Amino acid sequence: MRLKSRHGLGVADESTGDAKKQEAQRIGARGEVYAYWYLRRLGYIFIARNFTPSHAKGELDLIGYDGDTLAIVEVRTRLADPDKPAQPEMSISTGKHEVLIRTAEYFLRERHVSPCPVRFDVIAIDNVPGHPPVARLHKAALPPTVNRTAN
Repeated sequence: MRLKSRHGLGVADESTGDAKKQEAQRIGARGEVYAYWYLRRLGYIFIARNFTPSHAKGELDLIGYDGDTLAIVEVRTRLADPDKPAQPEMSISTGKHEVLIRTAEYFLRERHVSPCPVRFDVIAIDNVPGHPPVARLHKAALPPTVNRTAN
């Protein structure tokens, strides 16, 4: 699939803490735009982007339908080494998973979404400067509940 990001999603070489954080946010935002168009080409029909409930912590990157299933998509973008993928999909913690589930419940309530199957997808984007981004879609990557093990 060829999209306009033939030469990566962009990287600056600033070394200060604020500059690094801003650059990470820019790369994340570009990754979300790339993921949006990538998934549109796969047939997803989006109904919301960057949903944040007014009264709680959390954000849902992309929400749309893949056929009859409502897909809540978490986008993870990381800089990668050309020889080794960054595997951003492995960076979703149990806490982040809980926030995603709670935010999805708020979304379904606030938007009065009619009952339908819901799943959590993850799209991982490896960004190697000077190369096209590499996207990996993991459908139903996160279960709709968090299983905690007792220690």
